[in-house]
Amino acid sequence: MSGAVSFPEILASALIVLGGCFALVGSWGLVRLPSLMERLHGPTKATTLGLGAMLVASVLWFQLGKGQWTTHELLVSVFLFVTAPISANMIAKVHLLRLRLGETSEPAGPAGMPDAPPGRAEWATYEAPHEGTPGDFVGD
Repeated sequence: MSGAVSFPEILASALIVLGGCFALVGSWGLVRLPSLMERLHGPTKATTLGLGAMLVASVLWFQLGKGQWTTHELLVSVFLFVTAPISANMIAKVHLLRLRLGETSEPAGPAGMPDAPPGRAEWATYEAPHEGTPGDFVGD
């Protein structure tokens, strides 16, 4: 084995370091930010990008360095980029509902407490199905 460093090694190393930095910042945000709504941004934004960069590094390493295509990393990336925003959205909706119902006593973050949308007392997430609409189990 020669002592020279190849381009695939440099590229994969740079992506792994970049991904590690993003994952570290996202994890730090998860631990240090004060409220749940603010903590959601760490794992769903920075950590997802960090893991994505590390998975791309793996794909490039095997393709450029070894001459092999791997699909495992691509499948993990697709799963990660699809599920992270959906799960964060569901967590945020439940948290906002619990805040509006007074079930949690979380201190307000720097942005303050969430307000109801102007002109509406309820959000669509909190409304019961109206009579006559699909999924209305009240009149069934």
